[in-house]
Amino acid sequence: MSELPILNGVLKYIKEKNTLFCMPGHKGGLGFLFTYEGNEFIKNMIEFDLTEVEGLDNLHHSSGIINESCNMLSRLYNSKKSYFLVNGSTSGNLSMIFAAFNEGDKILVERNCHRSIFNGIILRKLKPLYIKDIVYERYNAPLALDTENCLKLIRENKDAKGIVLTYPNYYGICSNLKEIVSEAKKYNMKVLVDSAHGAHFGISENLPENPLDIGADMVVMSAHKTLPSLTQTAFLHIGKESTVNMDKVDFYVSAFLSTSPSYLFLCSMDYSRFYLEKWGENHYNKLIQIADIYREKINKLDIFHVIGKEDIGILNKYYGSRDDLNDIDLTRYVINVEEGFSGNKLYDYLKEKGIQCEMSDSFNVICILSTFQGEKQLDKLYKVLKNCDKEVLRDSNNKSFKYKEINVQANLLPYEVMDRKYIWKNFKESEGKIAYDSIVFYPPGVPIIMPGEIINKEIIDSICYYKDEGTDILGLKKGKIRVVSEE
Repeated sequence: MSELPILNGVLKYIKEKNTLFCMPGHKGGLGFLFTYEGNEFIKNMIEFDLTEVEGLDNLHHSSGIINESCNMLSRLYNSKKSYFLVNGSTSGNLSMIFAAFNEGDKILVERNCHRSIFNGIILRKLKPLYIKDIVYERYNAPLALDTENCLKLIRENKDAKGIVLTYPNYYGICSNLKEIVSEAKKYNMKVLVDSAHGAHFGISENLPENPLDIGADMVVMSAHKTLPSLTQTAFLHIGKESTVNMDKVDFYVSAFLSTSPSYLFLCSMDYSRFYLEKWGENHYNKLIQIADIYREKINKLDIFHVIGKEDIGILNKYYGSRDDLNDIDLTRYVINVEEGFSGNKLYDYLKEKGIQCEMSDSFNVICILSTFQGEKQLDKLYKVLKNCDKEVLRDSNNKSFKYKEINVQANLLPYEVMDRKYIWKNFKESEGKIAYDSIVFYPPGVPIIMPGEIINKEIIDSICYYKDEGTDILGLKKGKIRVVSEE
């Protein structure tokens, strides 16, 4: 047993020298090394670990260098006001929900949102109505929300105070945000967008639109996911036309942030904005060109297919939707495997070959590309896929298991569950019981069931499958889950 388990564990991982197609966006420091400023940051990093000392600034009452940098951030993203978040996108999602809504408000929320959104709904004691997602059988994944269902819910619930959406999702897919925003605004609903994976959007015409330019009221972006910034850094932006109470935003942002913010985080966010503004358009255009070349090469291999823009029209037509899939982030590879093969096994195989991907599911592997990587890294990925022994990826279970939208009934509102007693129960024997916790497959961190909802057989079957696949399941402990006690 190590005397320094975390430190030695990380050192061991670093020595593997993996090619990183995962977060954070600086890709092991590459994002800092190509500029003088970035090099100085890396070389003197420990000395940057400062707090609010004389000569610097106070994040919670900025009037100097932090305020100046926030103004630059706001101009770049075309916002009314922008905030640096040192507690990650989670703190931004909580700030949005608390600033935009009051206790007891009815809201519409995409079912495929991150768990931090649902935690905010519980903490704020909101009444959520869930928007369905469309599961695309070709990729065995929920690639977009159901636009028709969303518009119908908006029209049927004109008293709802707002709507919370994800743009893009973990697969880099963007739903039809423009049409949804337009409809929501007819009824004075606030539109909140978790754009954690879209901090680079809008910098190039080859990337999806910045949700602020589409009319979102509040948008959270994770700087660390795609930009050269340290893990746990994010931005919160307020739309220029938003009517959200700015005093409430200021209060809740401050309330959900540490009172000892790290200047390491602040400096890296300042740098990521600087990078995006100075080199973003040119570098992203070049990356997308290279990514397109290797997407075409990979798609000529036997069992692999990387989703591209050409797939959007095909999928929309096949599933009878008008425009559910609206756009795609071409700097993200969704490597789909044919039926009978396993995305999870492909993920493990790539890791054995020194390629660290972001996540996998039963049919797909997700890779986050970066402007700090180029042809060398993508060529390595292509050659490993080309030389792969396909037989090691075979999975008979994969052929029979299909991801699908699971319809569940709610017996209690999520926040009402917190005041109830609970018991631990074997998840296989929990059918008909009321879930006390959300059950979340991680990644991507999307709940399959929420507190207060009734567990059905489909939920149990899904937990069985992902447990056997080795997926982390939050809410499951030694085969048991918490359910509301009937006493």
